[in-house]
Amino acid sequence: MTLYPSLHLHLSGTLTARDAKRHVPHSFAVPAGATQIALSLSFTPVAQSGLANMLTLTLFDPDGFRGARHRGGSQHAVVISDTAATPGYLAGPLPAGEWVVQIDTHRIMPGAPVHYKLDIAISTETEAPMTHVLPEGRRNGGRDRGTGWYRGDLHSHTDHSDAGERTVADLIAAAQDAGLDFLFVTDHNTTSTLVELETIDSGDLLVAGGMELTTFWGHALVLGTRRWIDWRFRPGDGGIERVAMNADTAGELFIIAHPNAGGDPLCTGCAWRFGEMMPGTARLVEVWNGPWGGDSNNEASLALWYDWLNQGRRMVATVGSDTHSAADYAAGPSFAVVYTDELSEAALLRAIAAGHLYLSSGPALTLDARAGDGTRAMMGDSIGQDATFEASWQACPPGATLRIIANGCLLHAQDATEPGIHRWSMAPRAASWVTAELRSTAGELLAVTNPIFLSA
Repeated sequence: MTLYPSLHLHLSGTLTARDAKRHVPHSFAVPAGATQIALSLSFTPVAQSGLANMLTLTLFDPDGFRGARHRGGSQHAVVISDTAATPGYLAGPLPAGEWVVQIDTHRIMPGAPVHYKLDIAISTETEAPMTHVLPEGRRNGGRDRGTGWYRGDLHSHTDHSDAGERTVADLIAAAQDAGLDFLFVTDHNTTSTLVELETIDSGDLLVAGGMELTTFWGHALVLGTRRWIDWRFRPGDGGIERVAMNADTAGELFIIAHPNAGGDPLCTGCAWRFGEMMPGTARLVEVWNGPWGGDSNNEASLALWYDWLNQGRRMVATVGSDTHSAADYAAGPSFAVVYTDELSEAALLRAIAAGHLYLSSGPALTLDARAGDGTRAMMGDSIGQDATFEASWQACPPGATLRIIANGCLLHAQDATEPGIHRWSMAPRAASWVTAELRSTAGELLAVTNPIFLSA
């Protein structure tokens, strides 16, 4: 197939630190018959004061989103055609009309201005372009598996965003090697991964869709989404609240991600800065991101969740590896262990929303309650009468400690080196919520349950 360049644009501009956290649009016209668009962005200086400047590209056609690739580096190359696209972007017909390539200025360090060059090349050919249809949802993986506990990752990345050269197939293979039952793929600000997921047979591993909404003032996972979510809003303008409400209406899960991670300037937008969503209408929060002792300040996120529970919020805690490389799974990260009536995306979303899960780096830890009349409650449920509670654990390292937490205070602690069960009686007036933790000899969290709520 011969491509004939029909249009070549050379654009340039200058940005300063005052332009950080902005969206800089460049419009261009695509003629009828176009079959390939090539974009090239480069900028200098690469870094200042020891930190790299970070600019990324988002592309829109006349009908809406056509892709984005959230990643570092001072050179970005994008090629999109009717049959193929650079990871992060969507292949398909190239409609005639006004397109927009947007420079997203995640980080511009103070000092010398940033000079950028943006080249746009549009080609045509004589053959009719092939059509491309975005899949409605994943149908293979996780076959014929009923009620039980399933272990998986709610937060992962590929080369469709900032995981280097790690492909979707690489991620799926790593999840299979780790013995996971399910995997949500949540690349930054793009849903292009869904297209590639449809081409890979993941066997018994259920692979589900999602997106990490990666704003300049906080990140959130939207699990189960099949649509691109516009992230161009700021605190106080109502945008983040609309996203959360739309996700809930669609049966998706909106999860505040790593709320206490280090933020600007080291990791632009990684710390949660939406005051109206503390927690606002959010019902789920990622209290464990990556390694417990990593740079996400997980202990502070756990304490924040406990505080929200004490405010009367029925919040669900989640965990995600936030994996970006094969080394992350090799290090033995923590995963969600979910109790659901079947291994399907819809069933997982319902179970997680209900709080029927615990978070663990390996040990098993469950929490149940039973009243005298036979009424039972598990993690995420409520019980409104005097009940016997039971925490059960196994597969703990030597020196591990079980901690029972009620309303944020330590109720009981004991050695958990050997598998065991701890039972105690509790009345609704004694506390409004109770959960269980397992801690290592160094005090690091090994596992934590979602709460059982007590209602008078």
